[in-house]
Amino acid sequence: MSLKPYISRLLALVLVLVIGLMGCSSSSGLTGNYGKDTLTVIESLTTALDLVKDDPNKAAVESQAKEQINDYISLYRRDKKSGGLRSFTTMQTALNSLAGYYTAYGSRPIPDKLKQRLKQEFKQVQFSLQKGI
Repeated sequence: MSLKPYISRLLALVLVLVIGLMGCSSSSGLTGNYGKDTLTVIESLTTALDLVKDDPNKAAVESQAKEQINDYISLYRRDKKSGGLRSFTTMQTALNSLAGYYTAYGSRPIPDKLKQRLKQEFKQVQFSLQKGI
């Protein structure tokens, strides 16, 4: 009786488990608490917006911003509690604008007009979160 088929099946099972667990993990720092996650995303995106063009960490910060945008939207879009809140719809508008810019223009500097609009929308989201709407 050969052990080779059993070892290959065990290795395949371990590989599937490792890939499955790694695929479910997120390095964006979201916790599942809507208010806390929203403020975390706002803080990191504001940092990304304020980076100077020659900053050596710009690519890493923008990459993390894109990941946070995707994780945030995928986590809260279908959530009944947060999906209908004014804070979420305003946040979704801001995130769609920024994600669209990153997709269309890559690593070009973000125009001042877009920065100002995003920061204004982030303030509206923070105000709405304080009000609970």
